[in-house]
Amino acid sequence: MKTPKRLEPLLEDGIVDDVVRQLMSGKEATVYVVRCGEETRCAKVYKEANKRSFRQSVDYTEGRKVKSSRQARAMAKGSKYGKQAQEEAWQSAEVDALYRLAAAGVSVPTPHQFYEGVLIMDLVADAEGNAAPRLNDIVFTAEEARRYHQVLIKEVVRMLCAGIVHGDLSEFNILLSAHGPVIIDLPQAVDAAGNNHAMSMLERDVGNLADFFGQFAPELINTQYGKEIWALYAHGALTPETVLTGRFKQDNKPVDLKSVVRVIDAVRDDEAKRQMRLAEAKAALPKPKRL
Repeated sequence: MKTPKRLEPLLEDGIVDDVVRQLMSGKEATVYVVRCGEETRCAKVYKEANKRSFRQSVDYTEGRKVKSSRQARAMAKGSKYGKQAQEEAWQSAEVDALYRLAAAGVSVPTPHQFYEGVLIMDLVADAEGNAAPRLNDIVFTAEEARRYHQVLIKEVVRMLCAGIVHGDLSEFNILLSAHGPVIIDLPQAVDAAGNNHAMSMLERDVGNLADFFGQFAPELINTQYGKEIWALYAHGALTPETVLTGRFKQDNKPVDLKSVVRVIDAVRDDEAKRQMRLAEAKAALPKPKRL
């Protein structure tokens, strides 16, 4: 196929050896199957802001950090430089989230490199080695629906324990690989501790899962995993091993704000340390040389 213009620098610099085909085109990016040495991977090429159907709502960008106060001021003013910085922050949000979630054991595509606005990551494959289908393309039995729903609820918990809420989770951005569901499309991911909309987004994500799998197992529709998960998280009692019931009873006792603040501060401290380690690791990598 003809090489897309955005992928030409990666071919020139030897990051990608061949572009095989277009895999899919979504609301914020187009994904291509590429070859990198002996490996078959995918390249996610982000669309420009004026060509995206998914807008950068302040609900999603709230709480995200930028490199400098100059960038923050420019983004607030909407200057040309600010818009460019906003685009870079939007794209790097997914890269950062993927590295963070992969390290936490969440089932996401393994990221390999982010170069010239293109994210190179593993190709999620089915049992035959073909590109894995999205959940919305599959019909499940009631037993399969219950099983995969539980698997994904655990993934949502693991994500939240890593401090992240997907923010747009549904059957359209979950692939069914040979090893189970894999969560994709994370540029809208939000910081659970730093975004005031995180709770409602998590409940919406979990509600989307219940609605989809509830088509095959109707009893899932009335479960309340979202409220249960967030209540445990807010009280500092959520871990990846927490046993959930899917039921929730409103607790009218006053919230221990000091405990909540301690949990949030701990998450922020861990994230600051992680960002520092990531920056040091990136700085240590050799810069690709143009031919």
